[in-house]
Amino acid sequence: MSDPAVALLMLGIFIVFIFLGFPIAFTLMAMGLSFGAYAYFDPSSAFWDNRIFYLFTQNTFSVMNNDVLISVPLFLFMGYIIERANILDRLFFSLQIGLRFLPGSMAVAALVTCALFATATGIVGAVVTLMGLIALPAMLKAGYDQKLSSGVITAGGTLGILIPPSILLIVYAATASVSVVKLYAAALIPGFMLAGFYILYVITRAVLNPSLCPKPKDAVEYGIVKSLLLVFQAFVPLAALILAVLGSILFGLATPSEAAAMGALGGIILAVVYKAFTWERLRESVYLTARTSAMVCFLFVGAATFSSVFSYLGGEHVVKDLMLGLDMSPIQFLLLAQLIIFVLGWPLEWSEIIIIFVPIFLPLLPYFGVDPILFGILIAINLQTSFLTPPMAMSAYYLKGVAPKGLELWTIFKGCFPFVGMVLLTLAITYIYPSVVTYLPDVFFNQAVEIPIDPNDSSVVDPSIFKGM
Repeated sequence: MSDPAVALLMLGIFIVFIFLGFPIAFTLMAMGLSFGAYAYFDPSSAFWDNRIFYLFTQNTFSVMNNDVLISVPLFLFMGYIIERANILDRLFFSLQIGLRFLPGSMAVAALVTCALFATATGIVGAVVTLMGLIALPAMLKAGYDQKLSSGVITAGGTLGILIPPSILLIVYAATASVSVVKLYAAALIPGFMLAGFYILYVITRAVLNPSLCPKPKDAVEYGIVKSLLLVFQAFVPLAALILAVLGSILFGLATPSEAAAMGALGGIILAVVYKAFTWERLRESVYLTARTSAMVCFLFVGAATFSSVFSYLGGEHVVKDLMLGLDMSPIQFLLLAQLIIFVLGWPLEWSEIIIIFVPIFLPLLPYFGVDPILFGILIAINLQTSFLTPPMAMSAYYLKGVAPKGLELWTIFKGCFPFVGMVLLTLAITYIYPSVVTYLPDVFFNQAVEIPIDPNDSSVVDPSIFKGM
């Protein structure tokens, strides 16, 4: 069997193990080591002198030494400590009061709360579960439509993997070796555009059919001053923390790691201000941060070892030749890549897709002239559908686990479908008008500086030679 055939066999066995439910990170390590022992086998050397073991230790050191990944545990800690500060119910209540003049005010308040909290935590399961416990019963009690209420929470809870500070974008930046700061800038317009589509959809449905979103009969009327005070107390501190973190990154005042550290400290201060800080909650947040960070790092080590062996055996060239042999246009390549990622989103978490499978496509981007930042944002938008599309819509299962009795899983699925349509609309707009992704990075980071050059001065290098590098 030729080496490329062995590489394809390696990939096929790995996919089988995924569907059998084996732990993915350790499966990657085991397969990388076992097939690497074959790939680097030298009959004149002892087994323990096989170069795969040196490669494995080097990959482990490289992951631990990656400066980009420092921000992952810090942002995770910020999210977990805010999640345990019990401010979500206060936030939802204050927004509900502040937005009560809008049609479908409770659903709009739930969407804004989901978007803000998902942005702060970046953890889809936590946001959907907590909002399923707090907002869903309140909306159903007020007479809101079950499908609409379910769709609002499941869709709103996934926005955190797109809107900065997104953990997904940090992991993609480390995988693709691109700037986290540029990715954050690129994600702002598509992220808020998608959230805006969600809100516009809810308001439109409420206007066209008010019975879907009736005003709560037992709603307590608050004056303008009281309403503003409630919104200020619950909404402004968390929003200010997120804006401070993002602003310090985008305006170059701090690196992503420094901003993440500031956000982690801000999360602790918020918990103290809201009188929700305890040593038990701090311990839980540290434990969950360590567990999630370790999972990401193990995935990086396993994926790096697996991909190194896969590439050494010639598997990467087989995939590249296959894709190039299809003679596709750039848009066709993007559509095929996004379709594959969409299907992978059913059995796999986003972290596994980004770390394991996205590197297969990255070497092909220069051949098709695709900006890796645009590619990353398209993936982040695409993965929204993975959380919302049956049969493996994880957001729906998160919500079903905490939903009141009588709310069927199929009802939740049907509530997700319109929001999937809006994700696809956002994807289409991004394909047709890539400037929605590239505009802010160009404004913030790619402004050209005019430097007068004397053409007769040979000591000065013409900066135009660096264009496109």
